[in-house]
This record gives sequence, structure tokens and C-alpha cells, in this order.
Amino acid sequence: MEKTDISVVIIDDHPLVREGLRKILELEPGIKVIDEAGDGQGAINIARKFKPDVILMDINMPGTNGVEATRIIKREFPNMGIIALTIHEDEEYVLELVRAGVSGYVLKDIAPAKLVETIRTVAAGNSVIDPTITRTLFSELNRLTRRRHAQEEWESLTEREMDILKLITQGKSNKEIAVDLCISEKTVKNHITNVFRKLKVDDRTQAVLFAIKNRLIEI
Repeated sequence: MEKTDISVVIIDDHPLVREGLRKILELEPGIKVIDEAGDGQGAINIARKFKPDVILMDINMPGTNGVEATRIIKREFPNMGIIALTIHEDEEYVLELVRAGVSGYVLKDIAPAKLVETIRTVAAGNSVIDPTITRTLFSELNRLTRRRHAQEEWESLTEREMDILKLITQGKSNKEIAVDLCISEKTVKNHITNVFRKLKVDDRTQAVLFAIKNRLIEI
């Protein structure tokens, strides 16, 4: 292998897939397949032994899966390029692999020329995410962002607003809440309006369900 060659390792639990990938890559100048394995532990062992430039990593494998193997390898070799090569577009897989540190995420129906381009791009220190998966990733990140913002809102509830929320879950009316807290009904209404706004709910029932679901109160 010449110094300019990109060293590649193929990790997949299907021998036919590994053979197909090897044949494709062996036709490409400047790319050298140096080893292969059928499970995540094999990937870890090869990474430690050869320190390849790029690893093509399957996700669903027996024993140590691709996500866990990626996490371990990136922890030990932060600059090693790992490309997740998978049939999955599932949000959970995408996010787990992004968190684990993959440099690329492509589907197994990728065109050979595009795979080669991805390997070269990742070897150069850049990232590649399949456009289909990018849409999925942004959709999931937006969902998580909305959930995080909602959490920030309920965490901003004041002590008095929490008291009122607890009394709402007990089924008490505005008048009863006012008596319990020694405040006016108008003040109760103002607090309830703020609670609804922060929890992004429209009525008392939704507020109660939200509070129970997110364990804001004990029942």
C-alpha cells in the first residue's frame, strides 16, 4: 500500500456484502481495503491494530453492534473516519450514530461511485450524510428542540405557579384555590393563564395530563 492510499476496513456481518464492497473498492486507485470483520468487536480490534483511515461500519451485527463499536473507536481514535453503511433511516439510529461520532451515514443502496466519493470525503476530514437521512435527522432534532424548549418552560414555573398547578390537579376551582392560598380569584386566574402559557396547554385537563406525564406533581 502506498502512503497516499486511503486505508479502508469493511465491517458487515454478511460475507457477500463484504465481498461486494471489497470488489468495488479494489477497482479504485488510491483506496486500499486492508481488512474486514463481521461484528463490532472485530471492528474495534482492527482499528486498534491497523488504525485505518476509514471504516465502513454496518449497524445491526451480532455481539457488539455498530453504534457501540463506533462509540468505542471514536473515543480511542477521534480522528478516525467512520461511515455508517446501513439500510436504516430510523431516527433513533441516525441520532445514536451522530452522537457516537460517525463522519458519514449512507444507505446500502448508495451508488458505487457515490460510496467512493464519500470515502474520499471522510478521509479528508469532512462529513457526509445521505440527503434522505438529513431530512430525518433535522426532523428529529427539531422535535427534540421543541421538547427541550417545553422543558425549559415548565422549569420556569414559579413556586406559586407550581402550587396552583398542584391544586388544579386536585380538582379545585379558582375560588377554592384562592381560599387555600389566601389570594384573590383574579390573581388565581392570572397565575393559571401563565401556567397554561408555559406548559403550552389550553385548559385544565391538558395541564393536569401534562403535569402527570412529566412528573411535575405526585399523585
